[in-house]
Amino acid sequence: MRSPRFSLRTKLILSFLAIIIVGGLLSLVVGSQLIRSTLISQAQDKVRHDLSSAWMVFDGKLNDIENIVRLTAARESLRDFLRTHQIDILLKYLSRVRAENRLDVLTLLDHQGRVLLRTSSPENTGDDQSRDEIVRRALAREINAAPQIVPREELLKESAALAAQALIPLIPTPRATPHAEDRETSGMMLKAAAPILNEDGSLLGVLTGGVLVNRNYEIVDQVKEIVFKGGQYKGRETGTATIFQNDLRISTNVKDKQGGRAVGTLLMAEVKKAVLDEGRAWVAQAFVVNDWYITAYEPIKDVTGRIIGILYVGTLRRPYIDTANRLLWTFTGIAGLCVVFLLVMLYFLTTRITRPLQRMVVATEEIARGDLSHKVRVTSRDEIGSLACSFNLMTDHLREANEKLLDWGRTLERKVEERTGELRDIQSHLIQSEKLASIGKLAAGIAHEINNPLGAVLLYSHLILEDTPKGQPHHENLKKIVKETTRCKDIVTGLLDFARPKEPQSQPTDIHDLLDRCLAFTEQQALFQNIRVEKVYQPSLPKIVADAGQLQQVFMNIIFNAAEAMDATGTLTLRTSYDSAQDEVAVAIADTGHGIKEEDKKRLFEPFFTTKDVGKGTGLGLAISYGIIQRHHGTIEVQSEAGRGATFTIRLPRRVSEP
Repeated sequence: MRSPRFSLRTKLILSFLAIIIVGGLLSLVVGSQLIRSTLISQAQDKVRHDLSSAWMVFDGKLNDIENIVRLTAARESLRDFLRTHQIDILLKYLSRVRAENRLDVLTLLDHQGRVLLRTSSPENTGDDQSRDEIVRRALAREINAAPQIVPREELLKESAALAAQALIPLIPTPRATPHAEDRETSGMMLKAAAPILNEDGSLLGVLTGGVLVNRNYEIVDQVKEIVFKGGQYKGRETGTATIFQNDLRISTNVKDKQGGRAVGTLLMAEVKKAVLDEGRAWVAQAFVVNDWYITAYEPIKDVTGRIIGILYVGTLRRPYIDTANRLLWTFTGIAGLCVVFLLVMLYFLTTRITRPLQRMVVATEEIARGDLSHKVRVTSRDEIGSLACSFNLMTDHLREANEKLLDWGRTLERKVEERTGELRDIQSHLIQSEKLASIGKLAAGIAHEINNPLGAVLLYSHLILEDTPKGQPHHENLKKIVKETTRCKDIVTGLLDFARPKEPQSQPTDIHDLLDRCLAFTEQQALFQNIRVEKVYQPSLPKIVADAGQLQQVFMNIIFNAAEAMDATGTLTLRTSYDSAQDEVAVAIADTGHGIKEEDKKRLFEPFFTTKDVGKGTGLGLAISYGIIQRHHGTIEVQSEAGRGATFTIRLPRRVSEP
């Protein structure tokens, strides 16, 4: 016997290994995505909260400036000096206020908005500031504060140093929107203005003050200290904060490649479009200067509501990615150890399964060589042990039959020498007949023995399927195992029914009641939901003497075949009649399906012949039905044309005549 390319043990191990590997890979892929998405989502929630903290710092600074300006404007001494035009005293007083509160600008205006005194540049006075929206509101007796873009010419009026602080060269930045200009000359200022009112409520003037944000790192460093507490990862600061003037970094603690502050770099184009152009917040991953961060951006608006910049906080993405990778590698290592452990277990388990089968293979080879005395050692009481017992019994029968035939042949040879040739032919025929009979018994025995393990496989497969959640990768595989095992069991059951037909247990039977029971069984079947059933019953149909269970099997088989032929949509007609001349009852079952080809009608009742797709039928149903009707001394006929449906007519005698 030629050795198989792969042993049964190898096939079992490879099959289980394939399932384990595929399931493991799917679990790792899904798990890695879940881990990363969960960690990134948590980081985004945190950075969204961090942005709220950054706004508290930003707004707190703006409120401080507003309070300084408001309280200074409310001083009675300021009103007295202003009414008496004591400019020198005002200059000393306001300069001290500006220095003590670290303001970049503190300017006194008259009631028309003209500059009376600039503490940073006393010589520059007289220019009109009434078109400034913050000043205009203060002239209307409203205290207000807001971020504001200040042009270079206005900064120069305050001081050349302030204009130089605001001037920032633009640095080309990956993923940013290109700019035509190469520098930014204007600046962003946190500015406040308050009216100076006389005792009678008349307006004496306006006091304005502010802090230039460009290259001023007080706010961003305070945000980093409060929110991120100086955290680092592999030598890099994890948390950063930035104030943008439009899409230009004017105050930041994001580091460039040289380790300095990345002032002058530009915002990622995608974020610029969302925040500056569309005016919405951005909480997502973004490329910041030279690395990826989990970021939060919100627009900064001036007193009129126009977007003039962005407030940003971000945390380095790399720690979260590394954490996800560490978890993934940990899971991978655990999964690898589990695979090795399972392979070792599979090796020993498959050995216990395949060793008895290998013994039977050796036994069949010995029998094939003529040694009918060879026995298979029975070592278990399971299905394989039962198969070994049946195999030994078969061998005994073959040996006994062989000995009997040999003895008979020798006796015939001695009696009639002249008819040796004829007797040898007869002897050969008898030997062949006995071998076929023994093989038939073997087939029946094997079918019976296969039925038992198939039942066990089906039962445990059902149990495992019920315990396996639908989302698990093995669920669909288990459903296929149950489906194919059920099909194998149906084939074996049909084969046994066909090989060993039962004689009818006859009793008076109502055909109409039997058909109604069949239809009641189909009412809950999904296959019959779109099928209309028409019943054309002859009134007062006489009962017949028959086996109701076997006839129900015939009717159910034909009805289900009709439903499948109609693809679960159409009309099923059940018609009964009684022929008094022949004393027989006729049942016609008609469908509106695709019909039966003429060449298929001739083989319709042959065993194992079917027109269904592979895996959807055994080809035994109509053959068994034909045998049942024959044992009831009846007939079954088919009328059909391709594309026009089919009608199965069953004729049964009212009383079965004695043979």
